[in-house]
Amino acid sequence: MKKGKVMYYRKFLAWAVAVLLVVSTVGVASAKADNKEKTSKEEEQRSLQDIEPLNLAILIQDDLVSQVSNELGVTRDFIRSLPDGSRVMVGYITTGTLQVRQPFTTDLEKAAKSLRIPLASRSSSAFNPYVEVLEALKKFDGSWTNANAVLLISDGLDTSRGFDSTAAGHTLDIDRTIADANRRHVSIFSFYAPSVGFTSHNRLAASYGQSSLNRVSNETGGRAFFQGTTGFVTFDSYFARLRETLNRQYARVR
Repeated sequence: MKKGKVMYYRKFLAWAVAVLLVVSTVGVASAKADNKEKTSKEEEQRSLQDIEPLNLAILIQDDLVSQVSNELGVTRDFIRSLPDGSRVMVGYITTGTLQVRQPFTTDLEKAAKSLRIPLASRSSSAFNPYVEVLEALKKFDGSWTNANAVLLISDGLDTSRGFDSTAAGHTLDIDRTIADANRRHVSIFSFYAPSVGFTSHNRLAASYGQSSLNRVSNETGGRAFFQGTTGFVTFDSYFARLRETLNRQYARVR
């Protein structure tokens, strides 16, 4: 074989080997990433298995912005991650009523599947979310021995006394919600998300809503989760912090 051809074949062989190495490296890296993601999800699913079972009502305000519909997956995963023996209710706060999609059940998969996309319309706006929270609190059975909690996904805004600074966190229905939740031993956790109304375009309204959620959660033994007063933040960080809080608050006695 001529010297030129020999050099050509050697270069071709070296190039082919290099390509194979790159492909195999990418494949291994991709497999590792997939395994890491799978492991992370499995760990997340197990992250609440060391807490006591909960009686949890998940309440979603129906006029929240349409981006909230993208968070149904992580919300379903959260329900499925609850410890066996937990009871879950799913309800929607819409046009001044509480629409119960799933009454309290220990079938977590059934509860997860009952979630639907919020209407994201002003026609579904509630008078204020706390009237329906009061209705939901009546669904807790006093004979249950597990801890009771509400996860309220809402903009938190109550304009029943008008839109002014004195109304932020201090309305009759907010006071009644706090009193009734404490009487029934129900902790209220809350996620802030803007509605298609005031809170999606008015920072002051968003601030009032967050202030109200913060007071209701703090004074019932829960916690409010929000980030800023503009735009929409996904629920990923909310659920991560909620899991941490639940693990601290409801850890199994060993």
